[in-house]
Amino acid sequence: MTYSGEVTVGGPADVHELKDLMITKIAVGPMDNNAYLLRCRATDEQLLIDAANDARTLLGMIGDDGIASVVTTHRHGDHWQALAEVVAATRARTYAGRDDAEGIPVPTDVLVDDGDTIRVGQVELTARHLVGHTPGSIALVYDDPHGHPHVFTGDCLFPGGVGNTFKNPKAFAGLIHDVETKIFDVLPDETWVYPGHGNDTTLGAERPHLPEWHARGW
Repeated sequence: MTYSGEVTVGGPADVHELKDLMITKIAVGPMDNNAYLLRCRATDEQLLIDAANDARTLLGMIGDDGIASVVTTHRHGDHWQALAEVVAATRARTYAGRDDAEGIPVPTDVLVDDGDTIRVGQVELTARHLVGHTPGSIALVYDDPHGHPHVFTGDCLFPGGVGNTFKNPKAFAGLIHDVETKIFDVLPDETWVYPGHGNDTTLGAERPHLPEWHARGW
């Protein structure tokens, strides 16, 4: 089956099979949050991005192998509703952006800064700190040595625009700046984008619309 990234709450997960990494996407909870399970194909170690909701579904996806770590992309409650239960069941190490950890009611084991490396088995992910949706949102970039990059953007970049900055011009200016300089300016059009809600996209599909986003202010 070809990966589409189109998932619905209560429906099956979708799996993106790369040479070194398997990415499983599932939708959970009343806000249609995406959670992503990353599995290193060489070691079978697993990492979860956003234990958003429905711990039973997430633990079923994780399976008996467990997870070594769970990364919370930002402090908003819809992205960590299942975190305590998932961590209790798996004893996973927790990661979150340094400036958002205080807003997550589960202790963060590793505070993440811009440019930090997070590993899942032999696979390396690079954290990018994106300010505006929250003070400490992070995206994770996997630069696939066998293909194009993949980036997990939380609520900072979606098909059609950057994340919600709550009609705050300063926050929007910060977020659009960080998304442009740390994502669009350094990654190619083929980069696959996995957002915190909804369907996937690519940087190439979104890049022509950057001037529109600037003009409308959201």
